[in-house]
Amino acid sequence: MQMMPVTPPDKRKAARTGGLVGRAGFKCIAPKYIDDVLEKITHLVRHIRNVEDNCVLLGTKLIERGDTDMGRQLIANGMVHDASKFYGIEFENLSGVESCKEETSKLKLKMAVHHHRKTNLHHPEAWTGGILGMPDVYLAEFCCDSKARSEEFGTDLREWISESATKRYGFVKDDKVYKQIMEFIDLLCPKPFQDLSK
Repeated sequence: MQMMPVTPPDKRKAARTGGLVGRAGFKCIAPKYIDDVLEKITHLVRHIRNVEDNCVLLGTKLIERGDTDMGRQLIANGMVHDASKFYGIEFENLSGVESCKEETSKLKLKMAVHHHRKTNLHHPEAWTGGILGMPDVYLAEFCCDSKARSEEFGTDLREWISESATKRYGFVKDDKVYKQIMEFIDLLCPKPFQDLSK
């Protein structure tokens, strides 16, 4: 960060137009990366809050039906969801705001995604048995995460699960895991209105 002395104190208004004034009377010139960092944090916090809200909603419904331990654990998981994205390779490369143009950027993104999926238990890739081996609480968090993403990207969650997730994670509609996912989705999402015009 470049530091420059600020001449008279009344010129501190300049801080509003290009930098911040430090306690020692120095003007800190804010480089462009500060805007990038703030944009990353904005996207990340928005996603985490969406997932957190979904975990509280689903966790509350689980508690109401008698699954108190799982509901409580799901709500707790929502409070720390995707915390790894604030650090290291994930923070540097999983912003969702910039495009990967260079080969090195693509490789770093791939490494960051791999790291995230392997270290966050709501991702099937973190489990030896994949989605078929996930404990129910992490499967529920996976559903909360998927619902948040579908809302953020404007996609149909049920369609994504039926058409894409089944292929990506290697399960079919007859599997127990599919039925469990759809049970969580039904608790999270109201059923669409029936078309009464037919």
